[in-house]
Amino acid sequence: MAKKKDESTQSPTIENRRARFDYHIEDTLECGIALMGSEIKSVRASQVSLNEGYVHVGRMPLSLTLLNVNIGEYAPAGALGHRPLRARTLLAHRREMLKIARATERKGMTVVPLKLYFKDGWAKILIGVAKGKDKADKRRSIGEREVKRDIDRAMSRRR
Repeated sequence: MAKKKDESTQSPTIENRRARFDYHIEDTLECGIALMGSEIKSVRASQVSLNEGYVHVGRMPLSLTLLNVNIGEYAPAGALGHRPLRARTLLAHRREMLKIARATERKGMTVVPLKLYFKDGWAKILIGVAKGKDKADKRRSIGEREVKRDIDRAMSRRR
């Protein structure tokens, strides 16, 4: 029987850490993502930037489209490669798309990509329904992070 691959040897996980700092994430959804062959190669090589990305929720017909995510060009593909900033279709069940669409109807809500990873060989993207933070919230997040770091540091010295 063939052994299953170790999780650590599989392709990388690309995270949008800035999104959790700039937004309150209220709900998340794991979606598939429709990519070309050269895009998959670039993702496996970690040539992806999720920082400026967002998700457009189309109403008629109901759809989710990933915009402004930069997947770098795959050099060996040459002229048959992909455009780095093209719109990419997200794959989800209709009821999940409806849930996201309803959540974005409220004022100030948006959908941002949080993480891009591989699951069973398929590219998946974790998207989150988010509400923007103001400066006070961002300062509070920094303070909480520093307090947690100090507590962890003190606990490690204690051992």
